[in-house]
Amino acid sequence: MLVRHGESVGNVAAAEAERAGLEVIDLETRDADTPLSSRGAEQAEALGAWLRDQPDGTTPEVVWCSPYARAVQTATIATQAAGSTLALRLDERLRDRELGILDLLTTTGVDARYPAEAARRRHLGKFYYRPPGGESWADLALRVRAFLADLDRAESGRRVLVVAHDAVIMTIRYVCESLVEEEVLDLARRTPVRNAAVTRLVRTSAGAPWTLAAFNEDDHLEREGAPVTTHAGDRDAFPH
Repeated sequence: MLVRHGESVGNVAAAEAERAGLEVIDLETRDADTPLSSRGAEQAEALGAWLRDQPDGTTPEVVWCSPYARAVQTATIATQAAGSTLALRLDERLRDRELGILDLLTTTGVDARYPAEAARRRHLGKFYYRPPGGESWADLALRVRAFLADLDRAESGRRVLVVAHDAVIMTIRYVCESLVEEEVLDLARRTPVRNAAVTRLVRTSAGAPWTLAAFNEDDHLEREGAPVTTHAGDRDAFPH
C-alpha cells in the first residue's frame, strides 16, 4: 500500500507562487522539515479512518515511511486514528526527489535565473534531467530499487504500508510494473498522485510479478469530509 503524504504547507506555498507568477516559493523550512497544512492533517485523519475500516487480513502489518516531516506526520496521525500500535520504520531512500539549485524556484524562477538549465531539461526530458546538486528520476529509481530489494528481504509475505511522496510512488510503480520512460511520464502527466491517496500493488508470492490493484484512490477523503487536493510535487519537471 503506497500513500502520498497529506497536503503540506510547501504544497500550498508552491501553488500560490506559481499562480502569482513569482520566481521563488516563500517557504522558510528546509524540504525535510516542511510540515502538513491543516488540510493535510485532516486528510491524514481520513486515511486513518480508511485503515481502521479495512477488513481483517488486509490491514498493514508494518509501516515504512519517508523521514521527511510531512510523511512522518501523515503516517503518525493515520495510524493513531486507526488505533494501530505499529511503529514507523523510517528510510531515507523514501525521501522526496532532491532538486539541487532549483529548490524553491517556480517554473518562472528557473527560466529567469537558470535559462541554460531550463533549456537543458527541455532537451533531456523529465526522466533523465538532473539539476545541479539534485537528482533525476533515473537517480530516484536507483534508490527505490535498493529499498525494494531490502524490503523483500525484511518483509517477505507481509502487508506493507509505505508513506512517501508523489515521485517516489510513481517510481515504485515504474520499477514494480516494469514500465518504460514514456509510460511513467505519461502516467505522471495524466494522473498526478493526490494527497493522502492510496495505491495498492499485489503479488501472489515472493518473486512473482506485481499487479496494480488500485491507483490514486481517495474516496476515504470525501467520506470523512476531508478536502481533496492535487499538488504537482515535482516542480522542476515543467514542461512535462
